Amino acid sequence: MHLTLLKAKLHRACVTHSELEYEGSCAIDGKLLEAAGIHEYEQIHIYNVANGERFVTYAIRAEDGSNIISVNGAAAHKASPGDRIIICAYTAMDAEEVKSFKPTLVYLNENNDITHMRHAIPVQAA
Repeated sequence: MHLTLLKAKLHRACVTHSELEYEGSCAIDGKLLEAAGIHEYEQIHIYNVANGERFVTYAIRAEDGSNIISVNGAAAHKASPGDRIIICAYTAMDAEEVKSFKPTLVYLNENNDITHMRHAIPVQAA
């Protein structure tokens, strides 16, 4: 049996560009990709905190240190500059691997600077 788990996320990234005519679906600062362990051309899921849109696309590399998060092509209809989004990558693993797996969680501020990283989401209290 294989399970699909959250591999990595960029939490509350701020969209800097939205380019309908640009080839490629989501350009992400290369340093942010590296921090999260997301590969260029890897499938990503994007959740728009601003408007509730949820869509699947793929990551492309933006210039290292640019802090760019550009939603491109058809996906540009789903997010606008200034929107806060959550970018997630998932992976499949067997039940044994799940026992020791921890995701990479990268938290960003409004300028797409890394504020902190974790490997677990805190337990939600009632």
